[in-house]
Amino acid sequence: MLKLDHVNLRTANLGAMVTWYEEVVGLKAGPRPPFSFPGAWLYAGNQPVVHLVEVETPAKGEEPRIEHFALSSIGLEAFLKHLKSKNVPYRLGQIPGMQITQVNIFDPDENHIHVDFHGEAQP
Repeated sequence: MLKLDHVNLRTANLGAMVTWYEEVVGLKAGPRPPFSFPGAWLYAGNQPVVHLVEVETPAKGEEPRIEHFALSSIGLEAFLKHLKSKNVPYRLGQIPGMQITQVNIFDPDENHIHVDFHGEAQP
């Protein structure tokens, strides 16, 4: 095992989800293979880390859901300021015994994401 490659999320809110991941998290929509179903790939640098698959109706409660997925970043203070400017609620967490600050947020489909900042203390 080397690393987590990507997370695949099903959504009935493709446009809103793409916008949220771009504007709030800072990922960028990019190339996606020509699958026979609609969706989007969102990139962190050159890596497509969030794959979205459009479905007609939300699957809330009908299928297994992930508890969360995590992204790593730098610039904790700037990220918190950005979330406030977008009116995105968040909760800070600290990993016991480690210098990792987690910023817990939820996307428009209520998927839990935490963005980890290594070596950056809560402001």
